[in-house]
Amino acid sequence: MAELEAPATPESLRAMLREHLGLEFPRGPIVEGHSTPFDYLSFAFFGPGPDHVAGRAAPARDAVVWANRGGGKTVLGALATLLDLAFKPGIAVRILGGSLDQSRRMHAHLEAFFREEPFASMLAGRITRDRITLVNGSSCEVLAQSQTSVRGTRVQVLRCDEVELFDPDVWEAAQLTTRSTRCAGRWVRAGIECLSTMHLPYGLMFRVVKEAREGRRRLFRWGALDVLERCGPSLACRDDEGDCPLLPECAGRAKAIEAPGGHLTVRDAIDQKARVGRATWESEMLCLRPSRRDAVLPEFTRENHVQNPPENEGAGRARIAGMDFGFRSPMVALRAEVDPQGVLWIVDEWVRTETLLREAIAWLNDPAHGGPPDWVAVDPAGLQRHEQTGHSNVSEMQAAGLRVRAVRSGLAEGLMSLRARLAPASGAPARLRVAPRCARLIESLEGYHYPKDDPRSLVPVKDGHDHAVDALRYLVVALDRRRAAGLKHYAT
Repeated sequence: MAELEAPATPESLRAMLREHLGLEFPRGPIVEGHSTPFDYLSFAFFGPGPDHVAGRAAPARDAVVWANRGGGKTVLGALATLLDLAFKPGIAVRILGGSLDQSRRMHAHLEAFFREEPFASMLAGRITRDRITLVNGSSCEVLAQSQTSVRGTRVQVLRCDEVELFDPDVWEAAQLTTRSTRCAGRWVRAGIECLSTMHLPYGLMFRVVKEAREGRRRLFRWGALDVLERCGPSLACRDDEGDCPLLPECAGRAKAIEAPGGHLTVRDAIDQKARVGRATWESEMLCLRPSRRDAVLPEFTRENHVQNPPENEGAGRARIAGMDFGFRSPMVALRAEVDPQGVLWIVDEWVRTETLLREAIAWLNDPAHGGPPDWVAVDPAGLQRHEQTGHSNVSEMQAAGLRVRAVRSGLAEGLMSLRARLAPASGAPARLRVAPRCARLIESLEGYHYPKDDPRSLVPVKDGHDHAVDALRYLVVALDRRRAAGLKHYAT
């Protein structure tokens, strides 16, 4: 059999997969801003382009696939591995899953591809449970999720399936496993690819997607709509029995898909939507956002609460601040304003670790930000004197000219105050807004959560999201309850 020529363009790659494996891929996504599975496959095979562009950093080689359950992630990872092994002689690829079973699922798909010609003729010996080797020197091996397995690896490509399930320490060790090399005269730039759904706003996949949005990795994102088959005439968007259940998301666009479209049938998608709640559907199938099931403040959403202050920022408004002390843990200061309607606007944030209090004081007093606020709400623990200096954090702030409020209140009371501003019971508009530049606070409000493995617990997890929320909590309590009976205040 003649040697199979390596595809040189995305279109020739598409044609080769159609001819030899009978695979078709959607030409474009249904959802604006999303990718298609073929976009990822093309990137995985051809790479991001030239490594060096004058005046620019090299484009990211690492890839992140955020896709729906049943979105083909594991099969696509196997297909990308097939292409690497077949057309990049000598390449070493490793598969690492959220569990060993998950790794072997991708390996099983890869084995099925190699049963087909011309790929079957490329094998060097039989395929084992954990390894595939080709006559051209390429190899793929399945790794167990362990420090020992990962740390002994030096390969060109590491494909990680269901990153959401990874041990964070293993993921950290995996970042140092790849190295670039030449494969039969072709320079292969090393990279790590991770494919997963995103379940949690505080999980590993959330962090990896954030890195991709910062430009450190290439993000490919698609949901159930983007892998739908073309919707035929048998199902109407609107008929005597009512609207199609997918109409709110699809808006009829599935009928305009270039045939054959994706691998998910419209009927299966309708059935799946009927089986789950709205939050699960939007999180795991539409990939709109991670689930807020364990969120402490599910009332907070970017759509409702993230907004730039009006252009006359500061005009006729009280200027206040909130602060959470820290050193090894982050120290957080928030600048805020209260408009004449009583809406609290968080307009800026300052977050540092291993930083002295005087730096936060300098930020609060900075004339560039309008000088010191009317008052600063802090943790009452800041009233305690240090053993060595005899001074407290509050007294140090007062000495710098800041007026300080330290209101004693419980965690539950403070969270109730936050919820009342985020979603008033009367149905009135939210009375709390956060400026987009307060990225750490926004992320913390989304990620602040109760223990996933203890649904009865009412104590939020202290994993880093608590600090910015605490600063906001002190501020809201001091603002809304400073006149309530029984609350003691400390102020200059």
